[in-house]
Amino acid sequence: MLFRILGHLRVEEEVEVRSPTRRAILTALLLRSGHPVGMTELAEMLWDDPPLSARANIRSHFTGLRRDLDQALPGLSHRIKTCRGTQSGYRIEVGPGEVDLPTFVQSSRQGRNYLARGEVERATAVLEDALALWRGPFGQDLPMTRWFDAHATGLRNGRLDTYEDLFTALLIAGRTEMLSYRIETIIAEAPYRQRLWELLAAVYCVQGDSAGALSVLRRCRTVLVEDLGLDVPPNVEAMRGAALTWDGDEALRLVAGAASCRAQTTGRGVGPGREEGRALPSMPAQASLPGVDRVKFPTVIGPPGISSADFPRRKRGLTPL
Repeated sequence: MLFRILGHLRVEEEVEVRSPTRRAILTALLLRSGHPVGMTELAEMLWDDPPLSARANIRSHFTGLRRDLDQALPGLSHRIKTCRGTQSGYRIEVGPGEVDLPTFVQSSRQGRNYLARGEVERATAVLEDALALWRGPFGQDLPMTRWFDAHATGLRNGRLDTYEDLFTALLIAGRTEMLSYRIETIIAEAPYRQRLWELLAAVYCVQGDSAGALSVLRRCRTVLVEDLGLDVPPNVEAMRGAALTWDGDEALRLVAGAASCRAQTTGRGVGPGREEGRALPSMPAQASLPGVDRVKFPTVIGPPGISSADFPRRKRGLTPL
């Protein structure tokens, strides 16, 4: 992989771009790969309130970035093109498989397609490979501007969606060893994702541990009802019914049914005109990512970088592992 942006930015696997501004410029170009980014637009990506010297600073950093790229791989700086005329600005040329983000998006979509068709073993393999591309949170070494914050939020949701698809496939396949632990680690990161609680309760149901499932659902109620003021969702109540009747098969049916509805709702399941393995187009800033196009919980209003996961947690019912 030539460029890795899912985590700390790396070139040629392990080479780090040391300047924060140059990292931000390269990341912005990769997110808009194949499309020119104008000087004014680039300044607004790098600074919420661009300084008067923004253009001069950007030109200086491009000189340094080209030098950094050539140090990583001789001739790599030629991938950065200066565009003139009506579409003046800068762009970067990358080929298929050279950037981890499009590979992640394509693999996530393919894994969801397999899951929608019931091919859970193939779905599991593809989704595991997709998530293995992540080496840490996106944007942790980038400026906290509104533009980068929006991408960090969208990509985080896409990663969590992919985890939910993976856990669904593992559960349906009967591969529940250590699955509750894996789900708990993601719940600790994103406690307001309803689907994760449903999947965790289903694992306990399938394993015949109704008490464990009911304990999970009580914790879920604390988070959704007491912390956020929401009603208990119907899917959670249905999973509670399965736990109360010791019905692991019903828990599996609920999980499979939710996965089917999810595929239809997101429009990424298999259907007429959907070509498996189709190459992704270049990734503009507004490209479709898993999870970006739907909202499950109330909007959080606050400073840049805040999300529902940043709500203060009440101690009761939220004991991390």
